[in-house]
Amino acid sequence: MIKPHDGSRLSVSLRTVSRLNEMPDSARALFADPAAGPLFATSTWFECVIEAALPPGTQPCFLIMAREDRILAVVPMRIDARQNGLESLTTPYTCLYRPLLEPGLSSAELEAVGCAFGRYCRRFATVRLDAMADDDSDLAGFWAGARRAGIGRVGFFHFANWHEDVGGLGWTAYLAARPGRLRETIRRRLARVERDKAISFAILQAPVDAARAVDIYAAVYASSWKEPEPFPAFNATLIKRAAAIGVLRLCVLRLDDRPIAVQLWVVCGGNATVLKLAHDEATRAISPGTVLTAMMVRHLLEVEHVASLDFGRGDDAYKKDWANRRRERVGVVLFNPMRPAGLAFAARHVAGRALRRLRAF
Repeated sequence: MIKPHDGSRLSVSLRTVSRLNEMPDSARALFADPAAGPLFATSTWFECVIEAALPPGTQPCFLIMAREDRILAVVPMRIDARQNGLESLTTPYTCLYRPLLEPGLSSAELEAVGCAFGRYCRRFATVRLDAMADDDSDLAGFWAGARRAGIGRVGFFHFANWHEDVGGLGWTAYLAARPGRLRETIRRRLARVERDKAISFAILQAPVDAARAVDIYAAVYASSWKEPEPFPAFNATLIKRAAAIGVLRLCVLRLDDRPIAVQLWVVCGGNATVLKLAHDEATRAISPGTVLTAMMVRHLLEVEHVASLDFGRGDDAYKKDWANRRRERVGVVLFNPMRPAGLAFAARHVAGRALRRLRAF
């Protein structure tokens, strides 16, 4: 346990645990409720990460900050024991990450939490946090506290995220806002598949369907263009756990009762996010990916009345046809200038920035 920091009038202590079940109930309460979201801040998400997406040689490390008996924050991290490194508990599948904070923290409490976090980070030369919102002004006090603890911070672009607010929209209004080329493709393809009795659409979401959903997803993925997953067991783990908490929507397009396209969606707090999609390359002629996306979005708007659509990680060209807003997720590298490797990182960053300015000039 780190002692209360001496850089603030508030007394904030920090301790670490490596398992979710080692946390006090008041700490677990800071994780998001699946009914409210986002999924990436729920204990279910981190259980999936720990079970199926930890890089070799790493272990989870949950930093718990408290003032007396009141838990103020939990920061999910992982430690690389081989390289003495500290990183956020994120994965190639994480769409959003931030410290889990008690609602309503005062600016002084938020800064004290950041200072305690910064003091912990001082034992490492650098610390990396990924998949953070680039406009999260609520964390300004947190970063100020880390800076007061002697920690420097460098941000970088991580990935783009396409999304759209659709609250109150029906399918007709949503479709009218799409580019003309996509509207025409959807009109023709949907008309064709809805006439074809050999083609069917289904959504698997109940816990009893989880095992079948895993098998269908794996079969379609194997026949698709997709590269092998960096963590092969993660999606199956997520499908099962997401079904258990009621947020899974695995949509399937079948031809002659054979799955030819599949998409893994989660619906949390009125937000629908597609995490994975794949289709059988042998069926490209009927545009199974476009057809399945259209059918699923229509269902989400007309049946589930979701408030927003989120197309996950990446700047893939097709996404801007389905969503009208782009935002950026950023990474943050914290460095300790009192450690040689941390000072070297800072020097490289300053030199690189100067070189970019010189080239621009």
